[in-house]
Amino acid sequence: MTVPVRASLYGLLPAELEALVAELGHPRYRADQVLHAAYREFAAEFEAIRQLPTPLRAALAQRLDFSPAREVRRIASSDGLTTKLLLEMAGGTLIETVLMQYPASKPGGRRRSTVCVSTQAGCAMGCVFCATGQMGFERNLTAGEIVAQAVHAGRLLRERGEHVTNVVFMGMGEPLANYAATVKAVRILADPRCFGLGQRHITISTVGVIRGIDRLAEEGLQVGLAVSLHAPNDVLRRRLVPTAAPHSVGEIMAAARRYFERTGRRVTFEYALIAGENDSDATARELAQLVRGTGAHVNLIPVNPTAGGYRRPARQRVLAFERILREAGVNCTVRVEKGTEISAACGQLRTDEAARSPARRGTSRSGEELPRERANRFDDHLPQHHPEADSDRGTEVEQRLDVAADDGRGEDADTDLVDRDRAANDDPGIGLADCAAVEGGHADGAPPDLDLVGGNAADGAAFDGERGIAGGVFGPGPAGVDGHGGTVDRWP
Repeated sequence: MTVPVRASLYGLLPAELEALVAELGHPRYRADQVLHAAYREFAAEFEAIRQLPTPLRAALAQRLDFSPAREVRRIASSDGLTTKLLLEMAGGTLIETVLMQYPASKPGGRRRSTVCVSTQAGCAMGCVFCATGQMGFERNLTAGEIVAQAVHAGRLLRERGEHVTNVVFMGMGEPLANYAATVKAVRILADPRCFGLGQRHITISTVGVIRGIDRLAEEGLQVGLAVSLHAPNDVLRRRLVPTAAPHSVGEIMAAARRYFERTGRRVTFEYALIAGENDSDATARELAQLVRGTGAHVNLIPVNPTAGGYRRPARQRVLAFERILREAGVNCTVRVEKGTEISAACGQLRTDEAARSPARRGTSRSGEELPRERANRFDDHLPQHHPEADSDRGTEVEQRLDVAADDGRGEDADTDLVDRDRAANDDPGIGLADCAAVEGGHADGAPPDLDLVGGNAADGAAFDGERGIAGGVFGPGPAGVDGHGGTVDRWP
């Protein structure tokens, strides 16, 4: 295999790095020294890896980009548990990453640290309630740029004596529209010689890219899947998600069923509750009818305030919606608000950065001035947005996505859920969710998965079963999912 010149170190699987080291005339074990320094010691340059011979350090520096993501801005919540990062990638691209921490689920245990990573700069879906959706699509991120976000968060946590326990692909962009980079990033994050995170501690969110869901089900991975549904019928969903037209709600439900049957992993449906749009009792009953009996989980997300003018329902309305679902036998939770005070919803920090005074240049955390054109790049984001304005734009986006699908190019990050059922069933949880989506993308020939099927917990404890609804446990399932008896709620 040939490694491109100036490829990102964070975008290489161990086998690829070994091949490069051998090509440079050095023993393959040097690759492990590099990986250990990058992912365990969080070194930021080859010169810092002193166990490598000087000629190899110099050669690697010429061939690979070891630059970490540059932090432009950092905002922390008042309780210190949520940190929003504005990071600069190649070419001045600005993306967002969020680090969220939660109390330990058991006495004496470590608190959970979830990192929400972006897979695209901007997003083509144009969801009317999403800040990123109103930015438009800029470009796909590389696998290395996706992994670099988790590494950056890991470096921050190391300073506190902690580590990343969960990664969720729920930041800016649609992961399954950037399929090859997303899957490769998952394999790097899950590889024990790289970031070393258990597969079951990784969740990918999608608005319903059916082709991507089906392909992901065949990857041999044990990652979680969260589908941003937001509506129980096609008319309402197409109003909230203008580019949802190619796929009906029924087709999305069928794809989720196939993913569950192939992987044994329970699917989560994300549902952004918007006052006066999709929060009525009648809509709740319709959603209950759609999801009941599938074994899926519904995560209710009171929408974050954004420039679109949409409001979250009152607390009593949220609880009433949840009650209807529960009484119908649907497993559901309401996500606890987290990060609103620091604009932690997907795309908000980047939009806020753009909305700062046009007469003032942006600055990095170190005080360095950013170029005016980059600091104010998104001054033209829409201050108001309404569903009626989306019909023409949705058609344009669909056409652009078709082109992206042909050539292979192709969530709110504000909260995490407090899941009573999941906590009782020892499920590692999925963290935050909900962002936009887009169709397309072709997979590259990704190397075989190097992690154990079934994955490992962050503390090294193996997971040998996946718990389902009402305490039920999956029985015999796909390879790597060892059941302990019990039954599974089956899809109809």
